[in-house]
Amino acid sequence: MATIERVENQIARIEGFDAVFLTEDRRDLRGDRRGIPGYSIRFTKRASGRMTVEGWKQRRFRPIYPGFDAEVLMANGQPARGNTFLETVRRSYQSRRFRG
Repeated sequence: MATIERVENQIARIEGFDAVFLTEDRRDLRGDRRGIPGYSIRFTKRASGRMTVEGWKQRRFRPIYPGFDAEVLMANGQPARGNTFLETVRRSYQSRRFRG
């Protein structure tokens, strides 16, 4: 079992975007909370870029982490809307890297 911080790092490495754990009532969780199953145990390849943020939450996040929610972040730290394609979210991180 992993910490929330470690799982958030695994999601970033595999999916190419940052996501933060939230409680069901949308409060941020401490990163040192333990007992969370690892993301990389279940997924080793990133989700399709044509999947939406809400689709990712429904198909990948919620089945592993019931009782939690997540916020997918754009590179500027703002939450991505549920209908945003993952390719758009990932592209925001690529453009940030090239600005140096």
